[in-house]
Amino acid sequence: MKVILLENLRRIGSIGEIIEVKRGFARNYLISNKKALYASKENIVEVEKIKAELGKKDAEKKKEAQKISEKINTKEYIIKKLNTENKELYGSVKPTEISKLILEKDKVDIKPSMIQPVNEIKSLGKFKVKITLHSEVDSEITINVVSAETIQ
Repeated sequence: MKVILLENLRRIGSIGEIIEVKRGFARNYLISNKKALYASKENIVEVEKIKAELGKKDAEKKKEAQKISEKINTKEYIIKKLNTENKELYGSVKPTEISKLILEKDKVDIKPSMIQPVNEIKSLGKFKVKITLHSEVDSEITINVVSAETIQ
């Protein structure tokens, strides 16, 4: 299925580009999230008209992402978790938990879908976590998992 992209998407394409994708991906993700339109003749003409405007919006999003990146890049966040004697956690540290922690500490709202731990966080120690803020802006933070002494 051919679609026209309305924003820059990593590993997919850039604004105004007409790409071929699977029908389910187009319908369930790109079009439903307003990231693309069906590639009809009318839509192609429409996107050509608003391409500059879409470019400006994307530049604003990128600038916003860079501000957030400057605020959180290379920071270290501490999470207290219960653990066994051999330093393994009961459960693991999930992106939703990391998102809440960043919101509490730095008042920056990051969606859990933007957070990609390099390795699954299932034990005590320091872990690198990559955050994709924009298709061209990434940040990296460190999550330091320490032992919670008692059960709350």
